Amino acid sequence: DVYKRQTYAQVGQIVVVVVATVLIIGTLMNRSPWALLSGIGALTAIIMLVFKDSILGFVSSVQLTANDMVRPGDWIEMPRYEADGDVIDVSLHTVKVQNWDKTISTIPTYQLMQESFKNWRGMSESGGRRIKRAINIDMSTIGFCDDEMLERFEQIELLQGYIKEKRAELQASNLERAGSQPTNLRRLTNVGTYRAYVVAYLRAHPKIHDDMTFLVRQLAPSERGLPLEIYVFCNDQVWAHYEAIQADIFDHLLAVLPDFGLRAFQLPSGADVSTAFEQGSVSGSRALN
Repeated sequence: DVYKRQTYAQVGQIVVVVVATVLIIGTLMNRSPWALLSGIGALTAIIMLVFKDSILGFVSSVQLTANDMVRPGDWIEMPRYEADGDVIDVSLHTVKVQNWDKTISTIPTYQLMQESFKNWRGMSESGGRRIKRAINIDMSTIGFCDDEMLERFEQIELLQGYIKEKRAELQASNLERAGSQPTNLRRLTNVGTYRAYVVAYLRAHPKIHDDMTFLVRQLAPSERGLPLEIYVFCNDQVWAHYEAIQADIFDHLLAVLPDFGLRAFQLPSGADVSTAFEQGSVSGSRALN
């Protein structure tokens, strides 16, 4: 491709210049070029010091080309050089990256071999872009579903099959424990039913990739609640479209939490403290009266 041809052309130019220089000097001094080359061998250390960047750039450029590690048009990230954007030029000595804020970062070519960088080409070629985000659920709102909740959930189109199947399964399982304490019986929880709803909602979403990793899982509970992580892939890789799709999905999933008797965890704010203080003051006043 164009990038490889450009790199090889630059390497060829260097070789031609070196050979031509040796031949010209040999002609002017009326000496054999081979004799000059043998003399140059003694100056190798000095030459390597003077032309260190060019030599490193030459070797790195060949390796980058041979391994197809970066090409013009790739989106790469290299935090040390504040590079996060599209590669616009790859030469023997430098790689130019146009960042998303339209600034240009220039990176020495050999640094791409010495340090790690992220190339998003694999994402572009895969046909999907990952959505990985968690909703932290307030654990004080988690509980078992009663009959009224189950009847209400059964009216949700995406949950009809799930509720029907689970009701039959639990009824058969609890038949042997009739009359036992509720703790001994198997029952649906609101958070488990909500997770089933999230799975059904995403499966039915036209912008979620069907053939790539699809996970809706609980992570370890913490002081910030119970994280419910969504790990799926969007089939639209255009950045603006991807962000809009992701936002629409989480807008909906957060908005339906109260329908399941759940609440998203949120650190107390000044308004929360003021409300609690006011409620405490009102309660105290009533107690005094």
